[in-house]
Amino acid sequence: MKGLVEVIAKSLVENPDEVVVTETMDGDELVMELSVAPSDMGKVIGKQGRIAKAIRSVVKAAASREEKKVDLKIQ
Repeated sequence: MKGLVEVIAKSLVENPDEVVVTETMDGDELVMELSVAPSDMGKVIGKQGRIAKAIRSVVKAAASREEKKVDLKIQ
């Protein structure tokens, strides 16, 4: 799951070396935090949050195949 988010984020940003994804468990839910360079934040979020919403949809679809709950936070 972590690799999926990294690949998507690195393909969107200009500074792929600054993409960091961390995973933590919060009860039965996996919390993923995506950190990018401040100059790349707009590229990851997109207009009206459309790209962020699309990334979350892909991650939740992948998690549902494994019967897990995932929350993606973008920082």
